[in-house]
Amino acid sequence: SNGRVSTAIAAEKSQALPFMNRPPLLDGSMAGDVGFDPLGLSNIDDVGIDLYWLREAEVKHARVAMLAVVGILQVEIFGPAPGCEMATAKCQMDSFWQIWGAHPQYIAFGLIMIMIIETFSGIAATSGRESGERAPGDFGLDPLGYSKTDGFERLQAQEIANGRLAMFAAAGEIMQGCSTHEGAIQNLMTSLKDNAF
Repeated sequence: SNGRVSTAIAAEKSQALPFMNRPPLLDGSMAGDVGFDPLGLSNIDDVGIDLYWLREAEVKHARVAMLAVVGILQVEIFGPAPGCEMATAKCQMDSFWQIWGAHPQYIAFGLIMIMIIETFSGIAATSGRESGERAPGDFGLDPLGYSKTDGFERLQAQEIANGRLAMFAAAGEIMQGCSTHEGAIQNLMTSLKDNAF
């Protein structure tokens, strides 16, 4: 009528943050992808960090955090591992310093093993990213054949969801240990006792 064309741009909204637009690269194709990216990290290809690297880091940190949470609780409940009897503190952060004082070679060996594992992990991530033949976090370790089952996508989503929760849990256990010098379960019991109604 008046020559003006009105265009309505209806961008798809994020499932996690319905008041924000879904980032273009987060299309729901990855396990656990609900469009949560308020900082726009999925769109920073220009600095050399793309979605592949971000997912690789998320999966790696999720797996390490799940092991950390279980390890912290295991030592608090059952006591130190064989060879680490000097670590008598219930708080894992204090136990670390007890082991450092008695056997610093254990810590040095652990750091060397982390460097070796990270080297192989970095090679796998780099070659997988360049070739496109490897999904982030896939090291081909599947002795029970879960990747060949119908429910594999559900298992991947559960791994990411539990890993994200474990990252918060591990951070909480570490921060509580550093600030209270008590174990995670001891902190929980103290909190329940102090805040009982």
